[in-house]
Amino acid sequence: MYHLIEETVAFIKHRIGDFTPEFGIILGTGLGGLAEEIAISRQLMYANIPNFPISTVEFHTGKLVFGTLNGRRVVAMQGRLHHYEGYSMQQITFPVRVMKALGIQKLFVSNASGSLNPAIRKGDLAIIEDHINLLPDNPLRGPNDIRLGPRFPDMSQPYDAVLIREALAIAQREGITAHRAVYVATPGPNLETKAEYRYMRIIGGDIVGMSTVPEVIAANHMGLPVFAVSVVTDEGFHADLQPVSLAEIVEVAATAEPKMTLILKELVALQQ
Repeated sequence: MYHLIEETVAFIKHRIGDFTPEFGIILGTGLGGLAEEIAISRQLMYANIPNFPISTVEFHTGKLVFGTLNGRRVVAMQGRLHHYEGYSMQQITFPVRVMKALGIQKLFVSNASGSLNPAIRKGDLAIIEDHINLLPDNPLRGPNDIRLGPRFPDMSQPYDAVLIREALAIAQREGITAHRAVYVATPGPNLETKAEYRYMRIIGGDIVGMSTVPEVIAANHMGLPVFAVSVVTDEGFHADLQPVSLAEIVEVAATAEPKMTLILKELVALQQ
């Protein structure tokens, strides 16, 4: 893994020159529009980057975007990778490890999710403060390379408390509804049954999705502070649960995205 990271980083640096990103951003389903706010200096398609997995999901562009956001140097994944696409956890988290090796100091993650909590409604934002991992594998399984991180990384604070407070303050100032939430990660790609939604609420979840947790585990393994925000696109707590389509999810995500974009832009500008 370490040598693959070195090879990929060398390729990217050759193409971006002396640009060193301060922050990494992962854009989730229907949330690629934040890239339009970046003053782009360089874009690389995943398919052209050595060792990089290719995003296969509809609405995920599959580009690594370099530029400035609110005056700060960023690298953004416009399209992420998921377990349900058939990738291993090591492949899913490989881009995060590459971004860390490129120099990022903090990781900002976005996703779309379904609500388990009646207080969190479709179109709201949920700032993730903890998670429950129901995925069938872990990106740290197998031999550990101490050059990347410790064998048994602590996960008592997987999401940075200072970034959470700053984001909530921005949301309050801008009149944006944003909740603290526990995120439940499931394998997908199917949405959940009524019984599964009830179960995840009982065990402490507020929102549910199919991503984020592998990247957060890898980031914590490398000592990289994480902030994660979710656009809530559907509601799974109703007794008369109705079918929902990907098109509906993407439509809600696109409608709510400007609120998420505003928070991320302001949050990035605040960092020292």
